[in-house]
Amino acid sequence: MNSVYIILGGNLGNKSINLETARRLINLEIGEIERESGIYETEPWGFDDSRNFLNQVIKVKTKLNPSEILVRIKEIESRFGRSGRQSPVYQSRQMDMDILFFNDDIIKLPGLIIPHPRLHERNFVLVPLTELAADFVHPIYNQTIRQLKSQCKDKKWTKSVNE
Repeated sequence: MNSVYIILGGNLGNKSINLETARRLINLEIGEIERESGIYETEPWGFDDSRNFLNQVIKVKTKLNPSEILVRIKEIESRFGRSGRQSPVYQSRQMDMDILFFNDDIIKLPGLIIPHPRLHERNFVLVPLTELAADFVHPIYNQTIRQLKSQCKDKKWTKSVNE
């Protein structure tokens, strides 16, 4: 079995229900959700919008390989109205999912880079990821998630909605 960390997020529609629906679909189509972080409200990253995001990181046990996971993620995102075409500009969306880690593998394929190449730059990823895997060592940077979070220069706020 493989361990994969996935970030879920969106800032359109009923964000809580969208996260719940995405988790249910992942459980059915990708693998068993082993752990999930709390849910965090976050400022949009990379673009301006008045609508904040809800984000969550989950850890999934799966028999699928990374390419199969990516195909299923894209299929799930399309159910939330996301087209297969990626805009060069960040924009609002009902659901966005990214693979953060697949085991401790380093993967570079067309359209798929794991670990996610910008996760260390984003508080909205690092805060919930630290909750689940603070001592996980990033296979490229050879630092724990906790260390990467402490060095992150992202000034966008991230707050737990569970508090």
